[in-house]
Amino acid sequence: MDLLFSNDRRGTYPASWYAATATPLAPFAPLRGEVRADVCVVGGGYTGLSAALHLAQAGRSVVLIEAHRVGFGASGRNGGQLGSGQRLTQDGLEKLMGDGPARVLWELAEDAKTLVKDLIARHDIACDLTPGVAWAGTSQGSVDGLHRYAEHLAARYGYEEIDALRTNDWQAICRAPQHLGAILDHGAAHLHPLKLALGLARAARDAGVQIHETSQVHHLTEGPPATIQTEGGRVIADHVILACNGYLGGLNRKVAARVMPINNFIAATEPLGDRAAEILARNVAVADDRFVVNYFRMSHDGRLLFGGGESYGYKFPADIAALVRKPMEHSFPQLKDVRIDHAWGGTLAITMRRMPYLARVAPNILSASGYSGHGVGTAVHAGQLMARAIEGQTDGFEAMAAVPAQPFPGGTMMRNPLLALAMSWYALRDRLGV
Repeated sequence: MDLLFSNDRRGTYPASWYAATATPLAPFAPLRGEVRADVCVVGGGYTGLSAALHLAQAGRSVVLIEAHRVGFGASGRNGGQLGSGQRLTQDGLEKLMGDGPARVLWELAEDAKTLVKDLIARHDIACDLTPGVAWAGTSQGSVDGLHRYAEHLAARYGYEEIDALRTNDWQAICRAPQHLGAILDHGAAHLHPLKLALGLARAARDAGVQIHETSQVHHLTEGPPATIQTEGGRVIADHVILACNGYLGGLNRKVAARVMPINNFIAATEPLGDRAAEILARNVAVADDRFVVNYFRMSHDGRLLFGGGESYGYKFPADIAALVRKPMEHSFPQLKDVRIDHAWGGTLAITMRRMPYLARVAPNILSASGYSGHGVGTAVHAGQLMARAIEGQTDGFEAMAAVPAQPFPGGTMMRNPLLALAMSWYALRDRLGV
């Protein structure tokens, strides 16, 4: 079974609130015949679009191949949080890699936020960019840990954009009764993810990137030059960028061993009107401290966008709304029986350490994926880093590629059942509050 077609119709955006509120670009023609390019980018999400845009701006001829539509995958379906730092905390990176490499990774993460904001401004991408992302704790120990982490970032990295909020101050902003406090990062932001992807695609097109949609890559032959084969044609390229994330399939075994697809789900309520103040009194995005994270924010038309629940097989559940309603009503009992107007799933990709996996998988083939729920900034930045590496500026790419990346135990056949078993245990632990 192919994840590209397990849950979605070919060439059709999912029925999400994002798709309902974005204006798609005119379809790009499928690849037909043979095309020659300096670089072929496989995948039309944030990573691939950013890489293609930056390479075209550097004067390279670029062909981008997408199996569905640009922004079709996780880039057009996610929670829209442009977070600070890497997916792994800085103190965790310090223990894993040492103070020096951890500082480099922090600076790269700050560059990622700046890059996204600059691209939005430079290319006039109307994607509702709004400052403010909070992490909330559901136990006093968790809140204390979040506050210590904010102090750590200020003392070690000079990052002073975070407010540490105790229960009363946080409850004045967010009315989730189980939240006992939070940290609110004013340097982070939230946005409409599909509009960002479409804006990047428009910029790449205008820069000269040759984009082909509804063109699934079936085979990749390493070069030089490399050959990228679709059902309708092929690309002969000096360099290849794999930007497939959870939809890589069997294109590269080294990446597939370390990057695993999982599914996550989001629902959009009916417009809440005055009831919105019962949820969030400020226009910030929030994520909690659950092992399977709940995340939410208000839309510009007054809906609660709530993400919660994961699955580890190929197929999405039959009733996504019911799946998301359970953690949503647990977080906000005051919304019991609220109408859900949109509910959708998306396939992202994780790694063992929840850090992205950047690798040179062949002398002329680069790959970036496995953003583990932290991809809005990191994926856009990874595309730029790979473009720079092709241009000979490898420092940033090599710093990210130096993060140790373990293969998942059990191989591609057993990793999903093993993960599902582990996740079930952590979900039970969350429910029991232990």
